[in-house]
Amino acid sequence: MGRFALLPILFVIPACWPEDQTPQIVTLQGETMGTTYNVTTVGGPDTLDEASLKQAIDQALTRVNAAMNNWDPSSEVSQFNARDDSAAQKISADFVTVMQTANEIHSLSGGAFDVTLGPVISLWGFGPRSPDSPLPNETDLAAAMALTGQAQLLSLTDDGLAKSDPSVSVNLSAIAKGYGVDAIAAEIAALGVNDYIVEIGGDLAAKGNNPDGVPWRIAIERPTDTVDQTQSVQQVVGITDLGMATSGDYRNYFEQDGVRYSHIIDATTGRPVTHKTASVTVLAPSAMEADGWATALLALGSEKALPIAEAQGLAVFAIDRGPEGDFITVASPAFEAILNGTD
Repeated sequence: MGRFALLPILFVIPACWPEDQTPQIVTLQGETMGTTYNVTTVGGPDTLDEASLKQAIDQALTRVNAAMNNWDPSSEVSQFNARDDSAAQKISADFVTVMQTANEIHSLSGGAFDVTLGPVISLWGFGPRSPDSPLPNETDLAAAMALTGQAQLLSLTDDGLAKSDPSVSVNLSAIAKGYGVDAIAAEIAALGVNDYIVEIGGDLAAKGNNPDGVPWRIAIERPTDTVDQTQSVQQVVGITDLGMATSGDYRNYFEQDGVRYSHIIDATTGRPVTHKTASVTVLAPSAMEADGWATALLALGSEKALPIAEAQGLAVFAIDRGPEGDFITVASPAFEAILNGTD
């Protein structure tokens, strides 16, 4: 499920509190969607323990993976991709919700977010490759691009999801991970917990406050093009009752003949982007929205992304490569308001 997902680059700054005021804290970690999850709850009912929390997490992840796991041949999305006809396929409420949001982001981003882009990403070979691996030729690229464009090739109606060309496929990795976060969060809230943080592979949702009684403090990583370079912090933001996701281009790329090819694909050309934006962080009402928008806005680059963010009221923080090897940051008004505690 994570094959085409953008590399998560968020990490939580742990809180400290007086030992005699420590609230009940339950923390669990595990694996899902080709990555890991981390869940921490603060307070809640006396009956809440690791077993009940684990059960809630498993229920949510089982449901989401059954709908949207591209690597499970029995999942709904895999069955849809395997169909050799254009008839509508009934899909679950989870799948419908994600597709509705994907369609909205696709439209508002001018097509920068596209769940049918998988064939083009595969064509560029972002996996094991040697320095002399050939770049895609024009014929193959045109054939792959003919199978992209969700607004034209996919239709979501009361009858279900349909594709106009049986060869079209759907990959929700750039949004389903965020939805998985939201699904876990909903299960935790149903247990009566008001303060918690849920994270899957860097996408997260924070509710209420951390054990210190203040918003959860999240660090946005400073980009680096050196794989072995130690992580460092570019910006810290306190969030509550929000989803958060960051998409970056600086860990998944290849170089050939002196040219750097990012794994971020321009949906309009089918080619890796060439702008200077290294990462984009989005804060949104849900982790699903943050996940999808982070992908779309990084594909656009900050110059095009920030006007869209301002028009949509999105909280966005972008990090661009500067002319001297430095980094330049730019934020939308909504992000600045959260950063300054005025929102």
